[in-house]
Amino acid sequence: MLKNFLRVIQFAKPYYGYSFGFLVFSVFSTIFGILNLGLLIPLLNVLFNNVTDDALRGMLVMPEFKFEGKYLWELFNYYFALTALKYGKFYTLMYVSFIILGSVTLTNFCYYMTMMMYEGIKNNVVRNLRQAYFDKILNLHIGFFANQQKGDLIARGMSDVAEIEGTVIRILDVFFRHPVAIILYFIALFRISLNLTLFTILVIPLAGGMIALIGSRLRKEANITQNIIGSMNTILDETLTSIKVIKSYNATEYTHNRYKNFLKNFTESLFVSARVREIASPLSEVMGVCVVVAILLYGGNLVLNNQSSLSPSAFITYIIIFSQVLSPAKGFSVSFTNLQRGISAADRIFEILDLPEEIINVPNAKKMEEFKDKIEFRNVSFSYKENARVLENINFEIKKGQVVALVGNSGGGKSTIADLLSRFYDVNEGEIIIDGTNIKELDIKSLHDHISIVTQKPLLFNDTVFNNIAFGQTNATQEDVENAAKIANSHDFIMEKEGNYQMNIGDAGIQLSGGQGQRLSIARAVFKGADILVLDEFTSALDPKAEQMIQKDMDILMKDRTTLVIAHRLSTIQNADLILVLDRGVIVERGTHNELIKIENGVYKKMVDIQQLNR
Repeated sequence: MLKNFLRVIQFAKPYYGYSFGFLVFSVFSTIFGILNLGLLIPLLNVLFNNVTDDALRGMLVMPEFKFEGKYLWELFNYYFALTALKYGKFYTLMYVSFIILGSVTLTNFCYYMTMMMYEGIKNNVVRNLRQAYFDKILNLHIGFFANQQKGDLIARGMSDVAEIEGTVIRILDVFFRHPVAIILYFIALFRISLNLTLFTILVIPLAGGMIALIGSRLRKEANITQNIIGSMNTILDETLTSIKVIKSYNATEYTHNRYKNFLKNFTESLFVSARVREIASPLSEVMGVCVVVAILLYGGNLVLNNQSSLSPSAFITYIIIFSQVLSPAKGFSVSFTNLQRGISAADRIFEILDLPEEIINVPNAKKMEEFKDKIEFRNVSFSYKENARVLENINFEIKKGQVVALVGNSGGGKSTIADLLSRFYDVNEGEIIIDGTNIKELDIKSLHDHISIVTQKPLLFNDTVFNNIAFGQTNATQEDVENAAKIANSHDFIMEKEGNYQMNIGDAGIQLSGGQGQRLSIARAVFKGADILVLDEFTSALDPKAEQMIQKDMDILMKDRTTLVIAHRLSTIQNADLILVLDRGVIVERGTHNELIKIENGVYKKMVDIQQLNR
């Protein structure tokens, strides 16, 4: 638990000055607060006429300067005695009152600065933590996301980080502000009365044990609550994405009940957490008041029977100072119990941050400056899970400028080959070679610079047309973007839209038709200008007319490029230099279109015949 506390605070870098300022102002705020209460003794002595002239004359000694708190107290007593003897009680009362006013002002100034330092720490922790989480998500390999709920990942990055935002001050309160305040208050109490203070601390171990028990229960409930939030986010995301399916299948009530059950569990978990959490504050306060009552009875008896050296005014001040201990003690217990939710949130975030990045550069990775010759798959085998091969002993090559097509039934491994070429995954066996170099030895960024991907479903962003085409390029010119759009046959429909290239296309390109969205994806690939093009069933979701138009665009795009095509409609790959037919992760046939259709009972020939019959 302490490890994650420290890790959260480390995200305040490089602004540790806020942490130092927080500690300094917290200490001074407490010191001035104690001074305010300590001044009650001379104030009460004046009001109750408890100070004799002889005692005042004994204080009329100007103290020598020394760098310690005792010097300030002696200096106060000197001017207190001087004022009382020279001007009388009322002016002495004014003197003490103005000193208290100044001390209260300094107390509140230090408290204000403490809160400003806290805000600096909190804001930087949250910002750095959000950025670290987002960067980690960006750098995790593609396989990680196949086994994760998107809603849960969003919940970790949003609600869990928001929970940690409140945790930062709880950490500072639990480990710094409240303990410092309690220690300083007890130092003052020990100086007033050793016996009474020893009597008061007997109850602390009992209170600490009860608070720890409450905290343990809260942490368990917090884990349950955060997991439910992740599931609820997933359902909400699925509902927004699939609202047409839900309505057309009359699944509105089913979806309603599914969300309702999670919401019920969430509410019950919150109630249990609140019931446990909220008992900490009243419990600690009742226990504190019990101690105050015990002190009143025990100490009051000593004072009334003249069995203590404490004066009545000192005893009253002692009670008041001890009552101030209740506030940080109560704050400590509340912060500690509430901290458990933050610990749970931190555990969930660090679970992601601590994941190893499996696809990384090797030391001294080579920059891929240009693609010169060919791509080779040599004895490549791959599996997502152990003992479940997706690809088995794949061998082929793509020479520069060639078009190689992958065909076969779903689940045959076609998209996996494309993902391996982009190094979204690493092969289990064999190797992928580009211009004689294993891609594991290439710098990943430079490899991706040479590969453009157009997927089956256009992956577009809630941004302008311009930014979608020039995605990732901050120095793109209008001329370059328009040229890419013209090559992809997109310019005309873009100019018909309100706002043209500055039109926002909405979430996932909802403002565009399927064909328009796919053309925008093609324009993005044209703009990138990569040597290697990966087309992953890019026309399978389009109608024949849109497919025919986009096929012409792709013929232009593929010219002078090395292309790997994953084909669903075989009519789009008849001119490919090589067609590979995959079945259950194995290449069962290879050749050109004309060569493959001549194979009697061949897999490819059957696929062509079926598609021709279905036209």
